[in-house]
Amino acid sequence: MKMVLVTPEIPYNTGAIGRTCVALELELILIHPLGFSLDEKSVKRAGTDYWKHVQLSEYDTWESFLKTRLPPRDSLFFFEVNGAQSVFEPDYPEDAYLVFGCESKGLPPEILEGLDDRVFNVPMRSSLVRSLNLANTATAVVYQALRTQLGG
Repeated sequence: MKMVLVTPEIPYNTGAIGRTCVALELELILIHPLGFSLDEKSVKRAGTDYWKHVQLSEYDTWESFLKTRLPPRDSLFFFEVNGAQSVFEPDYPEDAYLVFGCESKGLPPEILEGLDDRVFNVPMRSSLVRSLNLANTATAVVYQALRTQLGG
């Protein structure tokens, strides 16, 4: 299973997600452009001394990621506030790519075009909250995706 961040903007979120990836032995894939430098102290601070252990891959664009990795359509899971299905619905395969967009805009529409059945949301009860923090969402999603593999 892999975590994919498309054009992340906030280094603390990326650092925290990297730390989660180390804890779960998952690859972290970053799609450029990034809103920060990976050399920034804040990325490493959020990832603490675990950042050096992150299995990190980077791609210049979403298209280069697709051309290089050739992920099967059924292995792609996109997460958006307006996803039509709940994160709790699918059975996640071991080769799943969990894809998250940037903090301010989410995933670009051109990435999601024709993939409505692959877009999921993390349910929220209150209408007072527009969205959840990216690192919190990614952590909630990956633990749900790995639930059966982790003994849940």
